[in-house]
Amino acid sequence: MLKFLFALLFMLPILAFAQAWNPIGGKSASMANASVTNVDAWSFHHNPGAAGALTKRSIGLFYENRFLLQELQTQGIVVNQPLKKGVISVGAQVYGFELYRTYRAGIGYALPLSDRFYAGVQLNYLGVQLREPYGTKHGASAEMGLYAKLTDNWTLGVAVFNIGRMKLADFQDDRFTTLMRLGTGYSFSEQVTVVAEAEKNLDYPIRAKIGIDYQPITPFSIRAGVATEPLELTFGFGYNWKWLQIDLGSAFQYQLGWSPHFSITFSDQK
Repeated sequence: MLKFLFALLFMLPILAFAQAWNPIGGKSASMANASVTNVDAWSFHHNPGAAGALTKRSIGLFYENRFLLQELQTQGIVVNQPLKKGVISVGAQVYGFELYRTYRAGIGYALPLSDRFYAGVQLNYLGVQLREPYGTKHGASAEMGLYAKLTDNWTLGVAVFNIGRMKLADFQDDRFTTLMRLGTGYSFSEQVTVVAEAEKNLDYPIRAKIGIDYQPITPFSIRAGVATEPLELTFGFGYNWKWLQIDLGSAFQYQLGWSPHFSITFSDQK
């Protein structure tokens, strides 16, 4: 109980300004969530534009337990369906417990604008649920993203969550999170990719993130990352075999401890 109270006090600023958005996906979580240039099933939750580069139908499930506390759990799901022109995606996430819970569900569409440039938009239903007498606040918002392959090895991504800054409450002009992310990735070889990202919440300083994905042998991957504001270290492993991808790992915050995560993704073999 003491650990939960300490975690709650530490997380209050995050809870106040990060409503209805949490990073999702095992690979992303293992690389400090520097994921705005990731092209995988979880692009829906990171960068709607990157989803336009998907070529296979996929479905993914995700779970994270922040600081090993049952009250701070995140569950997520995503489904992607490539079309003749573009990709349509749907997804949802839930965070918290009966006293405080945030949720998000949305649908997005992304398409290639050229051989190396992709764009995507997304409509989301956002909500925050607090124990009575506070009740539930909810509404709709938009998200957009761009993804570019600058060269065969170098990528760039940008995404903006809650473009219209949807209002949560009139008190102190409280609003749902508006988050802007700009990142880049570089593949030094088929085995090593490094990503870096700057994340800006309008109410907080810029958060810097960097991650590395190393594939010593097919189909195994080793990943690690670090993020600032607050300082957090991450690591994890991945297994990718034909239609199945399993990613697991953990993040470490020196004041609160470990946050294990896990995701599983199924995709077409075509």
